Amino acid sequence: MRRRLTKTDNYTPWDIRISAYTISQRTNGKTASSTMNELKLATFADVRRAESVIRRYLSLAPLIRSYPLEQALKLPPTRYVWIKDYGWTPSGSFKVLGALNWVDSNQATIGDRAVTACSSGNFASGLAFACRQYGKRAIIVMPDNAPRIKFQLTRSFGAEIRTYDIARDHETGDRERMVKQIALEENAVQASPYDDNAVIAGNGVGGLEIASSLVGQQRTLSHFLCPVSGGGLMAGHALSLADAFPNARLIAVEPAGADDFKQSIETQSRTNIVKPESICDGLLSYDVGVRNWPILRRSISSCCVVPDSKTQEAMRWIYEKHGLRTEPSGAIAIAALLSESIDLKGDGDIVVVVSGRNIDDDRFEEYIRRV
Repeated sequence: MRRRLTKTDNYTPWDIRISAYTISQRTNGKTASSTMNELKLATFADVRRAESVIRRYLSLAPLIRSYPLEQALKLPPTRYVWIKDYGWTPSGSFKVLGALNWVDSNQATIGDRAVTACSSGNFASGLAFACRQYGKRAIIVMPDNAPRIKFQLTRSFGAEIRTYDIARDHETGDRERMVKQIALEENAVQASPYDDNAVIAGNGVGGLEIASSLVGQQRTLSHFLCPVSGGGLMAGHALSLADAFPNARLIAVEPAGADDFKQSIETQSRTNIVKPESICDGLLSYDVGVRNWPILRRSISSCCVVPDSKTQEAMRWIYEKHGLRTEPSGAIAIAALLSESIDLKGDGDIVVVVSGRNIDDDRFEEYIRRV
């Protein structure tokens, strides 16, 4: 049977459209099995192995109870809302988790060669940090309009940056071409920001942190909200949280102008967006990763699509209520949670991810002034 994508029963549209979709648990047996057979996918055991790598270099990203969110959502006192804030990592986002595990897993291949990757900025700084820990050279391809703070962070860890014109990349393909050229001409090892089992497993360590904290406090999980783009963050967390809380609803969140995951679920195949557009610069992948797609298909309960205007409102809300300055990609899951378009019925706690906080001062002020 083919899995269906249907609107949730309590769906209520905004003036500017927010869409929440529910994915049934039925799978297309032929497509799913062929994909699983062709690819070796990341597993929960891989996440467990990655944990020892991550702990050598990083402290746990904080899991913060949000009393303002509990009040805004009108939850009973028995249910808590938690913010998993990856802005506290040395690179300012979750990307350093997957980057560390990738470099560790590929040490033999890398040897004395350079490492290269394309990134909107957060994987760039995460990979640069990881390469510095292992004494490797990093050459990162970034869009010319990336936030200044992402350039600064990446360079601060010793990486070399080369830029491309993102406005024309859908025509030129410069992003992928430049990375492949560096790999070929400079004998560099190419890393994927999301479509790699070691990256997925490293990201999943954050899910282990969430599960360990909740179980240690004798809490349960009913809902988990997380941004989705290439899918590396959500796929890793899905592996961890499905083990600890198999009945929890995992909700993917993406921008309205870059909703390739929602379209992929609707068509039951990975859908490419030629020119994704959003203020969420960290969520502008053209499609979901090949290795992430099977994990997401079997794990994700629903997908919420959020317009940029609501993400801006969430950025201001988080700043006013918690004093946290987040980048748009980091705030989008909280925007979805505040949207009232998600069915939050249940008895457990809710965890929402702030995936990163790397935004320039002037751009942050501009975004929160608009709302």
